[in-house]
Amino acid sequence: MARHHARANAAKSTVRAHVEHPFAHQKGIMGLLIRTIGLARASAAVTLANMAYNMKRWCWLDRRAVPA
Repeated sequence: MARHHARANAAKSTVRAHVEHPFAHQKGIMGLLIRTIGLARASAAVTLANMAYNMKRWCWLDRRAVPA
């Protein structure tokens, strides 16, 4: 593989990792499965799952910030 392709793949992999890990968490641990009729209901389900994930992450980050 050419060096410039390897650098481009590394940059894309970094972005993908930041995006894919929350979705993997939502699908695996949180059990996100969208079986709705209509785009509005599906987007509402994803929005609620994102909100739950963000609140869970915020609690985790908040606990880490407490001084010992």
